[in-house]
Amino acid sequence: RMVIAGCCLALSACGTSTQDRMTTGAVIGGAVGLVGGAVLGEPLGGAALGAATGAITGAATSRAQIDFGNKPLWE
Repeated sequence: RMVIAGCCLALSACGTSTQDRMTTGAVIGGAVGLVGGAVLGEPLGGAALGAATGAITGAATSRAQIDFGNKPLWE
């Protein structure tokens, strides 16, 4: 579970607004959690943990701390 959490933190968010960072953090974290959870036999639990971790990290960080680009994935 620590590996999943570490991946989610590393891939937390992109975008400039807090809402963009929360959304992309949840999507990226959920995807990483789903894959990690599937390896451990609990894909839905991994996805939920990853999405929550990504959203919280995206909300708690600023663009200056973690920056993977200016535009969110949907723009």
